[in-house]
Amino acid sequence: NLVIVKKGDGEVAGLSDVMVQNRLGPKRANNIRLMFNLDKDDDVRKYVLGRTFTNKAGKEKTKRPKIQRLITPQRLQRKRDEARMKKKAIEKRL
Repeated sequence: NLVIVKKGDGEVAGLSDVMVQNRLGPKRANNIRLMFNLDKDDDVRKYVLGRTFTNKAGKEKTKRPKIQRLITPQRLQRKRDEARMKKKAIEKRL
């Protein structure tokens, strides 16, 4: 392992003179909100970090990760339906 004790006079070419962007950003919805200081109502999908590249056909493409724990209308519907089914099962037992 390399440990830097103190910085010297000049920059090291290609190592300390160049700033490199993070290749990957957060994937979880709440961590994206935390990174960009978003509200609960803001659309997280617009803020996902992706990378652009040219594919074999020569077209510019963008790759972005799938957002985990993203609350969608479909998820809310499933949650409501699950609660409804649970309530129905309890009433049936009584």
